[in-house]
Amino acid sequence: MNPTGFQTFGTPHLAVMGLTLVLAVVLSMLARRNQDGRTAAAIAYLLAAILLVNDITAGGYRLLQSGPDYFIRNYLPLHVCGVANLVTAATLIFRSRRTYEIAYFWGLVGSANAVITPGAIETGFPSWRFFQYFIIHSGIVVGVLYATWGLGMRPTLGGLFRAFIILNVFALAVGIINMLLGSNYMYLSRPPWGTVSPFFFAPWPWYILILDAVALMMFFVVYLPVYLTHRRKVRQALRV
Repeated sequence: MNPTGFQTFGTPHLAVMGLTLVLAVVLSMLARRNQDGRTAAAIAYLLAAILLVNDITAGGYRLLQSGPDYFIRNYLPLHVCGVANLVTAATLIFRSRRTYEIAYFWGLVGSANAVITPGAIETGFPSWRFFQYFIIHSGIVVGVLYATWGLGMRPTLGGLFRAFIILNVFALAVGIINMLLGSNYMYLSRPPWGTVSPFFFAPWPWYILILDAVALMMFFVVYLPVYLTHRRKVRQALRV
């Protein structure tokens, strides 16, 4: 079966989006049903290994294929999802609240958007690029949801603002790197090629400010279910 061009919302794409949610739910249920903690830890380590192995093999392949100069300008882990991949893996291994905050907000906003509106996929299913792209982006979403539902970690309002501040500090540093390398990490130099995301409608550099505001708004959106759940539990406790 030869891979064809990727089609947004085609059957393979829809299947991946559905599988992303199903995996997060099923793995979290398995972790919660086994109270000894060993199953939860084993699943966390497995997810972290998949994220890291996929990242290392993809990096090695690209380095051999394109050479060091092109690799440095295009494939360093300086996009939001590249960092989210590493901090999600770290969260699953060490269960650090600081890495979890970044993984939760960057992952559920940035990586989930990359799953729904993917860009720069040259070939569709069943190509290597198709699997590599969705293993990292869907894997981040699955890892973050598993840490939340399966491991019982929860974001906080303070973590929301810390994640947003870190995002902007990181973007400033990446902007300087882009100027030095002539690169386009975090799409700070120009919009991404081939994306169907609706957030790049404004010209450069105005779309950067728009994306920053949208990111903060979306941080609040993904925090809202946690806030509402906590508020409901407090009300129930007060009634008792």
